[in-house]
Formats: sequence, structure tokens, C-alpha cells
Amino acid sequence: MTKTVNHWIGGRTVEGTSGQYGPVTDPATGAVTTQVALASVAEVDAAVAAAKAAYTTWGTSSLAQRTTVLFRYRALLDAHRDEIAALITAEHGKVHSDALGEVARGLEIVELACGITTQLKGELSTQVSNRVDVSSIRQSLGVVAGITPFNFPAMVPMWMFPLAIACGNTFVLKPSEKDPSAANLLAELASEAGLPDGVLNVVHGDKIAVDALLDHPDVAAVSFVGSTPIARYIHATASANGKRVQALGGAKNHMLVLPDADLDAAADAAVSAAYGSAGERCMAISAVVAVGAIGDELVARIRERAEKIKIGPGNDPTSEMGPLITAAHRDKVASYVTGAAAQGAEVVLDGTGHTVEGFEDGHWIGLSLLDKVSTDSDAYKDEIFGPVLCVLRVESYEDGVALMNASPFGNGTAIFTRDGGAARRFQMEIQAGMVGVNVPIPVPVGYHSFGGWKDSLFGDHHIYGNDGVHFYTRGKVTTTRWPDPADAPAGVDLGFPRNH
Repeated sequence: MTKTVNHWIGGRTVEGTSGQYGPVTDPATGAVTTQVALASVAEVDAAVAAAKAAYTTWGTSSLAQRTTVLFRYRALLDAHRDEIAALITAEHGKVHSDALGEVARGLEIVELACGITTQLKGELSTQVSNRVDVSSIRQSLGVVAGITPFNFPAMVPMWMFPLAIACGNTFVLKPSEKDPSAANLLAELASEAGLPDGVLNVVHGDKIAVDALLDHPDVAAVSFVGSTPIARYIHATASANGKRVQALGGAKNHMLVLPDADLDAAADAAVSAAYGSAGERCMAISAVVAVGAIGDELVARIRERAEKIKIGPGNDPTSEMGPLITAAHRDKVASYVTGAAAQGAEVVLDGTGHTVEGFEDGHWIGLSLLDKVSTDSDAYKDEIFGPVLCVLRVESYEDGVALMNASPFGNGTAIFTRDGGAARRFQMEIQAGMVGVNVPIPVPVGYHSFGGWKDSLFGDHHIYGNDGVHFYTRGKVTTTRWPDPADAPAGVDLGFPRNH
């Protein structure tokens, strides 16, 4: 019998009532292993109502109460790392080591939330005028929502709700319907840690559920990670409804390789950053920009390494790359490779015909490497979100930076060089939100914020770090004047001497 993933509302599992279900497949076999309940508007309303009711007490709870729960939660997540990772592998397909890495990066934000007491300290200025003080504090928003993608079904939700609830908000999570089980386990463990019922809720669904959250008058803010077209829609719709929005979109991350770079290190980085997690991540390096005469040698070294990557089921310890999430996505990724030569690229590696023995119905694709790609080709312009690496050739550092800055995306970027002056110029001149210097995937640690520029971010706040705390709180400034107690009215004795 097919397993059913239901909603988590008010601290318990709630069976879906819409009658609508979505299929969840094992990407390694192509078999449907699970069905997920798709929420109706009424079910979303019930989750928001549970969160709103919980906010009446959680929003005024002590910092000590919140951090006590979060410390317990961190311990439970640590104890259940393998179980969470196994769910990710079963529904997303990524290899177990990648799934464990995802859990570890999510735990960083839980740890940041455990230290929320220092993040929420206010400010005080005394005697700004005669007996006048000014104080600034940050307060929670109320009910907030998160809409998260399929590629990191545990990490991205943990980028959102731990900080949100640490700040005193309550949360409604709408994870991807393609791999929903990890989100439910995260919520169950939070309940086990002592999180009060209704503080964290999970509703599964499609566009109906998303729109219900965007339109709901009791949702104060929305966090989103996904593709640029959907991020733009989320931002426009939620903002029009008066909500605070952070919507992180897609990417086309470039890696600039200068002639002085360590080519072995650059090739290693390009392979891991382009093909890790099957390229299904917004921080993947999908375009290498080779400067000068090193292009041929760099491509040869990338090819040599890529050909050795073992592709197989994510639960096989020897696999280094797993399948793609769905057959439809596999076919879309493959179309960029099959059409590349007609658009002027040299197909160095073509992974479109790859299969895995014994798992022929899985969503498999091999590693593809395209050289001498033009900036007007589809493989360069679009976010492919698969194991396809484009190599572009330029004559100079200046040409490379100009090419990269012309991209509509500005999520992450990297430079490989031995020259500190060149790296410093790149850091200042490149138009992207996250920069790596000899680091191919510059995802910041939890206490710095993650986010891009241009079409990679809609809204003013990056996610987690200080920006995350600011997003989930709002400032309030109080100006206070108290009369001197010596000026108390006659007949009121406060024990102060009368000086005049």
C-alpha cells in the first residue's frame, strides 16, 4: 500500500480532506512510493488559525523558554541526522553524504537560533535631551509562512522556521510536494522537543496552497526559495497584499579562472560545484569563464575528473551522484545538451544517454560538459538545474567580469587565482550577492546572511544571519521623559529631598 504524507497542524498529524493527492517517486527507480495530501484553501486556513492561536502565548513567551526548546530541538536533530538524510535520499535522490551535508547546514541555523538572546538585544541612549531617553527594540510579527523548494527539503525549511520561532513568531511551512516527508519529521521532532502545539505547522500542496498563504490576511510575512519566475510572482502577490517578503530566485553562477590559477584546484572545484547534488542547487557553478590560453587545459582536466564520477542510487555508499528528481525534469535538462551543438557549443561530454544497470526506470542523466558556449545560447541563458557545465572563453579579466555582470542573475560567483590584488578587484567589481575566492560554492555560514542580487532576490532582506533576524522582527523606538522625583506634587513623599 502506498504511504500517505498528511499535514501537521496544531501539533498533530491531520489527514487531508481535499481529496487531492500528488505522487512522490523514488527517483532511483521511478516508482511511486508515496502520495502526499494537497491542501485546500480551508486546510490552509486551519493551519494559519492554529498558528494564530499559538501566537497569543508564544509571542509573549520568555527568551529562556524559546531557547530551551531550541537547544532540545538541536539535540534531537543531531540524533536523527541519518533518518532525515534517508528520507531526503528516498524522495529527492541525492546521495546520502549530500543529504547529511544538507542536514548539517540546516543545523547551523538552529544553532544560530539557540543564541537568539543576543540577537534580540535592543539599544538605549540616555539623556538625549534633559531627562529624555530613547530605546529601540525588535518585536515579532505574528504568523509567518515559508514556501520551500524540492532540492533541499530539510535545509531550506531550517533556514527559515528556527529563526522565525526564536524571534517569537509562529510558522506555517509549505514544502515542495515532490519530497514532503522530511518536513513532517522536522515538525514532529520540534514537538518532541517541547515546541507548543501550533507554533510550527506543515501544509502540503500546490499552487492552491501557495496562493492561499499569499492571500491570507493573518499571514504577516512570506519567505520563499525557488525559481526566478515564481519568486517574482511570490514577491508581487504577497507585497500587493501588504506582506513582508523575502523571495530568493534562480541563478546562473559563474566561476572566473585566471591564467595564474592552480588548474588542478580549479578543475576539482568546477566538478564538485557543477555536478554535486546532480546540479540541482541554486549555488551550483554552471558556467566556467576561462581567461586566455588556459581554456583547453582546464577543459581537459575537468573532463578527466568528470568521467570518473560514479552515478547510482543515493543509498549506495559508492555513488557520487544520484538521479534527478523527476523524469520530466531529467528530460528538460537533457534537451539543453542535445540542442547545444546546433547553437555553437562543443559537446565535450554528453550524459543524456546514461542509465544505471538494475535501475533502468530511474531518472538518470550523466554529466555533460559544453565548451565554447556562446552567451546567446539557451544552455547559457537558462538555469538548467542539472549536471550540465558550460565553459566560456574570454581574453582578459575585464572581459570576464563584463560577461558575468551582464547576466540577469546575481546569486553566487567565484574567482580562482593566486593574485590577491585580482581577487580584491573581483570582490569589489562583481555584481553578485555571494563571492568565493578560490571557493567554488560561497554559501555563508549561519551567522552571515545568504542571498543574491538582481533576478536572484526579490525583497530587501537576505535569508538567515542578521538579515533573517531583522526580517522576522520589526523595530520599535520609544522616547521617554520622566519628571525628576524631587518635583513630585505636594503631599506625595517619595523620600527625595526638596531642592527648590
